[in-house]
Order: sequence, then structure tokens, then C-alpha cells
Amino acid sequence: MLPYFIMLVFCGIPLFFLELSFGQFASLGCLGVWKISPMFKGVGYGMMVVSTYIGIYYNVVICIAFYYFFMSMTNLLPWTYCNNPWNTQACSGVVDSRPGLNASLANATTSLVEGVSEVVNRSKRTSPSEEYWKHYVLNISDDIGNFGDVRLPILGCLAISWVVVFLCLIRGVKSSGKVVYFTATFPYLVLTILFIRGITLDGAINGIMYYLTPQWEKVLDAKVWGDAASQIFYSLGCAWGGLITMASYNKFHNNCFRDSIIISITNCATSVYAGFVIFSILGFMAHNLNVPVSEVADHGPGLAFVAYPEALTLLPISPLWSLLFFFMLILLGLGTQFCLLETLVTAIVDEIGTDWIMRHKTVVTLGVAIAGFLLGVPLTTQAGIYWLLLMDNYAASFSLVIISCIMCICVMHVYGHKNYFKDVEMMLGFPPPLFFKVCWRFISPLIISFILIFTVIQYKPITYNEYVYPGWSLAIGFAMAMSSVICIPIYALYKISKSPGATFRERLKSACRADPKWGPALLEHRTGRYAPMTASEDAADARPLKEKELKEELKEELREEEEKQRKDEISLTIQGSNGSTNTHNSPNPSA
Repeated sequence: MLPYFIMLVFCGIPLFFLELSFGQFASLGCLGVWKISPMFKGVGYGMMVVSTYIGIYYNVVICIAFYYFFMSMTNLLPWTYCNNPWNTQACSGVVDSRPGLNASLANATTSLVEGVSEVVNRSKRTSPSEEYWKHYVLNISDDIGNFGDVRLPILGCLAISWVVVFLCLIRGVKSSGKVVYFTATFPYLVLTILFIRGITLDGAINGIMYYLTPQWEKVLDAKVWGDAASQIFYSLGCAWGGLITMASYNKFHNNCFRDSIIISITNCATSVYAGFVIFSILGFMAHNLNVPVSEVADHGPGLAFVAYPEALTLLPISPLWSLLFFFMLILLGLGTQFCLLETLVTAIVDEIGTDWIMRHKTVVTLGVAIAGFLLGVPLTTQAGIYWLLLMDNYAASFSLVIISCIMCICVMHVYGHKNYFKDVEMMLGFPPPLFFKVCWRFISPLIISFILIFTVIQYKPITYNEYVYPGWSLAIGFAMAMSSVICIPIYALYKISKSPGATFRERLKSACRADPKWGPALLEHRTGRYAPMTASEDAADARPLKEKELKEELKEELREEEEKQRKDEISLTIQGSNGSTNTHNSPNPSA
């Protein structure tokens, strides 16, 4: 939590404000805004690549939440007991209805906790929710290369997810803006209901204390800081291109500074609040299982689809709580997916920019949705969870911090911090506070760079439970990670090669120089140094140039006359020496 708040203050909020002001000032998406320095347009393409990767696998997570939501519409949650066809001999639930599985549990009649203790003390315990997740929902294969069959229920839910996202974005931000009023607020109601229920359970305080008790030795672990940075970037959406895209739809004089402070703090406070909701339930589960909280806590998909669902089975009317929980997950996921899809669509429309594509933006949205669905199909196979985690760990991890770092360098040091501060002041009516100026120029890029370096130094290959990923899959992961970053140097070299100039240095300067079209999109906002010249101003500016041209022409004519006069004088001298008397017919130089 300490690294989390430090990253929030010195990286999260400053970068959030930078991207909001960037998009709002130019009213352009993540590609169009790089008119500020055309050589760095590759950063925008990198953002698009990152958003594409996340959009593909994130909707698979949403579709699994849809699946659990539909499976919760029953009197008894299917992951409650171990008496199902997919369960193994290692399965042990808190209340086990399968006869003959464990004699010691069957003979324990005095206390549920005593029975649970005997189950937990066995050499190996697998919960019903874990087996439901592995053997029924995923039917997971033994290797990432063994795709197996497509899980048709998951595929159907993936189609539902993409249809819902498309329908909510069918009219762009006009339709998604209305939907988000519900998807962004209703989860707070669900969180509050689950929080009130959670803190009233036995053992909840143990879970909350585990959540709040610092482990100071972890502060020296670079992975913790890297995870904190990744969580801030994920939570706030920095470097995805979504913030720039959404801010581009703001009014020019909207106070995005106030928005960035309120949204960042509220967002991260929500994350902390959600932690209380999760760990109060996990504390109750640990209390019932008579084990430490650390043994029931999990991360990644295991928390959302194994640990928490198992805890819900211990509550009265468990299907109701399960429906609420997964409905909340669906809404939260859809809110993120709206932003990702709108980022891609806006970038494509802005880049092509024809009248037809502007009028038929819905067709572009449909095309992106269909492509996203087809690319997500491999993640619904029996090896899909391996690929999902590979994309989650590599496709959008350290590439996000690299993109943000380069964006800060471009805006602050290539375009110029003084120029950008003037732009923000023209838009908001006041310059950025000193703290943000210092963070943008020095602190945020330095922190990001150090985290990136130490993350690389302390790198550990990805694993899923006890499965170790093979080398070829890690190579694919690194290729995905580099595919977004490599866009930056490739486009920079391309732009330099196409820029005018006799030398490399001249081409480099030309490629870095802001495009003449850079600035506010509407004519009414193009004031000061962005103000268009009037006809009289154009004539006034052109007059000195014309006068200069006339003077140059006059000088050239005088030089020619002087040269001609010299030649004539030489000719006359030669003729005089030869005794010629026809001098009155020679040309008169003074004429």
C-alpha cells in the first residue's frame, strides 16, 4: 500500500493530468495529438497496440464473469460441494455431501470447525470452487501449447460480452456516456452491501488486519514497486490512450485539473474500499477453515473466480451474494472495455479522416468488435487461461511505463515545457501548479525509469500455480511486450527519412518541430500564438518580403550593368590601341 500511494502521488495523478490536458487541448485521439511533435507519433501507435492486447483478453475476463453470473441463477451454487462429476478425490469442502470421501469428517458431529480442521490438515486440500474453475469452467489442459477444444459456454459468453460492448458504443461517446452513469455508480452500491455483510461476519477483523498490516521487508522488493506502478497505470488508465481519447471530447475550457485530482483520488480510494470488502470475506473464510488468511488469499483470476466464490458459499442465500458480486465485476469490466474500444475506433477514424468514415463510425466500431471477438477465440480454449495470463503479464506491463516516460520527455523536453505550460494556461486560465511542473519534467520520468530498471534486474519468469511456462511461450510474451514499444523508434526513423533537410540534423529538427495544424481544434479557441492571420496582417507580413525581393532584383540588375560596362571599357581600350577611329559608333555605357 505504501508503494501504491507513492506511485499515485508522484506518477499517477501527474500523468493523469498530463494526458487529460493533452487530449483536451488538441481535441484529438491518441494518434492525432502527436502533431505536437510528429516524430513521436509512434507513441500513439504503441498506445493503440497496448489497447488492442488489453481489449482482447479483458473481454475474456468479462465473459467468464458473465458465465459465473448465469451459473449463480440457481438455488445452490454449483461450486459448493464435492459431489459433482468434475470433482476429484482431493476435493474437500467446508460442508461435504459426498459420502465416504473422508471418514474423519463424517464422524465429526460436534462442530463444523473441527470437521474443517481435519479436512485442512490432510496432506492436500483442493476446494470445490478451485476444481469447478479448473475442471469444469476451463477444463484446463496440461500445457500452453495444448489448446484442446473450444469451451463453447465461454465462447457464447464472449459473444455476449462483445455484443453488449458494441451496443453500448453504437453511437460513440453519446451512448456510452449514458451507460457509464449506471456502470460507474451501481458497483458502489454493491460494494457497500457486500462491505456491510462482510464486516458483520466472524473472523472479518482478521482479514482486515491482514490487509492493513504492513510487511516492511517487501519495500525492498522491486517487484512490489513494479506491481504498484502497474496497478496505478491499470487503475487510472495511463498510457493506454483512453484518457487522451476521452478528454478529446471535453469542452476546451473544461477544468481537467480539478477532474484529474477528483477522479484519481476517488478511483484509488475505491480500490482501497474494495480491499476491505474482499478481505473481510476472506477473513471469515479463514476463520471457518481454521487457517491463516494468507492461505485463502489469492491473486489474479484465483481471487475473483476461486477464493471469493468459495467464501460466498458460506453465506446465507449465497446465490444472491454471488449474483451481486459477479454483476459488479461485469459492470466494472464493461466500463474499462468501453474506453478501450472507443480509443481504437477514435484513432482509426481520426487517422483516415475521410467524410465516409466520419459518417459511418458505427461500421468501424462493428469491425473492431468482430475482430476483437475472433482474436479472443483462442483464449476460450482449454489452454486459454495460460495465454490470458501471458498477455496480462507481458503485453501491457513494462511497455506502459516506457510509453509514459517517452511521452513526458516529448512534451516537456522536445516540444518544450514552457510552450506546454502556456498551452495549459490558455486552456484553463491558470498555469499548472509547481508540483505538476516538477513531476512532469523530472520526478515522474525518473521514478518510472528506476522501476523499469529494477524490474528487469529482478525479473522472474511467469508461472501459473505449479505450471512453469516454457521458453518459447516467454519469447512470445516478450515479443508482445516489445511490439508496442518498437512502434516508437520505427516511426521516428520513418518520419526523419521523410522530413525535408540536407543533413540528418536538419531532418531531425524538422521531424521534431510541431505541425502547423497543432493547437486547439476550433477556430474560436485559436488565440495568442495560435491566432490565424487576417488579410491585412498577411499583407503587412508579406510587404517587407516583397520589398526585400525588389531590392535583391535591383542589386542584381546593377551588378549586370556594371559587368557590361566593364566589358565595354575593355573593348574600347583594345580598339583604341589598334588605331580604330570608329569610336562614335560604339555603345555608350552611360546609356
